[in-house]
Amino acid sequence: MPIKAKIIAGKYLDSVKLMLISRELRSLKGVLEAVAIVATSENREILKASDMLAEEINSASENDIVIVIKADNAKNAAEAINKAEELINKPSTNEYNQTPIPQAFTLEKAIATLGGADLCLISIAGKYAAAEAEKALEKGLHILLFSDNVSIEDELSLKQKALKKGLLMMGPDCGTAILNGVPLAFANNVPRGKIGIVSASGTGLQEISTTIANLSGGISQAFGTGGRDGKKEIGGLMLTACLEYLLEDENTEVIIVTGKPPCEEVQKKLWELISHSSKPVIANFLIPMQVPELPNLYYVRSLSETAFFACKKAGIEVKNAKLAEDFPLPKLRGPYLRGLYSGGTLCQEAIQVYLDNFGCEPFNNVTDQAFFRLTDGWQTKENSIIDLGADEFTIGRPHPMIDYSLRLQKLAQEANDPKVGIILLDVVLGFGAHPDPAEELVPALQKLPADLVVVCHLLGTDGDPQNRQKQKKELEKAGAYVFTSHHSACEFVCQCLRSYRSAKC
Repeated sequence: MPIKAKIIAGKYLDSVKLMLISRELRSLKGVLEAVAIVATSENREILKASDMLAEEINSASENDIVIVIKADNAKNAAEAINKAEELINKPSTNEYNQTPIPQAFTLEKAIATLGGADLCLISIAGKYAAAEAEKALEKGLHILLFSDNVSIEDELSLKQKALKKGLLMMGPDCGTAILNGVPLAFANNVPRGKIGIVSASGTGLQEISTTIANLSGGISQAFGTGGRDGKKEIGGLMLTACLEYLLEDENTEVIIVTGKPPCEEVQKKLWELISHSSKPVIANFLIPMQVPELPNLYYVRSLSETAFFACKKAGIEVKNAKLAEDFPLPKLRGPYLRGLYSGGTLCQEAIQVYLDNFGCEPFNNVTDQAFFRLTDGWQTKENSIIDLGADEFTIGRPHPMIDYSLRLQKLAQEANDPKVGIILLDVVLGFGAHPDPAEELVPALQKLPADLVVVCHLLGTDGDPQNRQKQKKELEKAGAYVFTSHHSACEFVCQCLRSYRSAKC
């Protein structure tokens, strides 16, 4: 099959735009595979692994976009290249009224064009992100740094500078925040309310905020800090600053602090602040943890229970609320689980639930325990749970909440192993997520063996743009067991595995 390639020199588009272009090219007549991608060394490795590394792109620099087309004949390949150039050079437009969107190629131009902006959302390649964030801080802007692959030294420096200026520096790798009712990045459509959240976890914040919304509660503010904020090197700079804000905020009556477990020094800082709180503070760090006995501190283990408890403390009626779906246990074809996650904290919670049930971790790509750590996320074994949003998978490509192609590859790969009896997925809705996950997942689910069990956790609200009820209905129609509580989905999977093991004894 002919492969044609072309370099578009000196052009930059973000990875999401390039993903959408690649998808459109794949739909063209005779096109078998199509990639529009920035010519980084990491992306060249991806092309090489896919047998798409054409000689024509050897001279491309990291400031260029490359188009690679595999087609059934040379004519269709050439037509696809022409279409790719047209799409890459097409001006951006407003999707609702097709008017051109004003473009600014410098921070100064963007500030002048918008007028009155006080927050900068940065989503560019990690090696350039810190420099742009520093410029934004100098301009007096709060920052949501969505980019990952930023050094921890740069993170510390940026957060120290931000605090000196009285500014937020949320991130790097900050996927979600809701400020003054405005959803940012992957955030969901949740109403305003009395509950404030500070979170060193993107999908943890989403799981909690959407559960609160689905229980008829609302959010005052939801601050994301980036997952490393609780590490010793950063010292909880944003966790503590945002907690202090919520403690003083007159519109916040109940506070949630969540994320991956912070280091001991950061814990002490948090407990000290909470010891002076007149407001109830619910803490959730996913693992069993000894916390000090403080009048207004409550430690809760699961994300969904955190939301439930916060609603109760806020005086929201949750008496008849249902946290778990009730499904009969299916019969598994094989003994092993594969978890394929886009959300890092959801992945961590799944690992913890498995550990609570079986006394050991599943194999995974995020653990600190050498025995259970998979050095290559593509090479799963026995019971494995993978975070597809980890840096090893996201260099040079959109996040898996946006681009489902990586997950679909893994889904097909795992389904081919007859010893895999059950697959666990998260399906995350929200403003920055894939516009229609079911459109991607349903055809893939329909191709799976009929005796392979698939469990989906559907994270979102009925107000999200993807239409949560439609997503649920379509996934269930394709044969998936769909849960609205992540913890409940994980417990269901563990019950299925336990039932299989008991039957084999």
